[in-house]
Amino acid sequence: MSPQQMEKLKKEIGARVRTDVGAFCKLIGVIFMDKLPKTRSGKILRASIRTLCNKEELKKIPATIDDITTLDDISKASAEWMETIPESSRR
Repeated sequence: MSPQQMEKLKKEIGARVRTDVGAFCKLIGVIFMDKLPKTRSGKILRASIRTLCNKEELKKIPATIDDITTLDDISKASAEWMETIPESSRR
């Protein structure tokens, strides 16, 4: 995906959030990943992603994870992204 396509998609996602959730809700940003952490059966480990993005410690790594390196990739991407947003927008 080209940088122009990513920017276009970010704007579309932001507009969709505003339309579906409401004007009071503003999307701060979007992180695109090549791979997501999944179990061997293909389920996305959403709770693990949420934990890492909230800078919390991942207490238990699921035994059925297909590729453990995806957790590190998400943690790094989330930390890098947090450095790019203003302090006032952070939680």
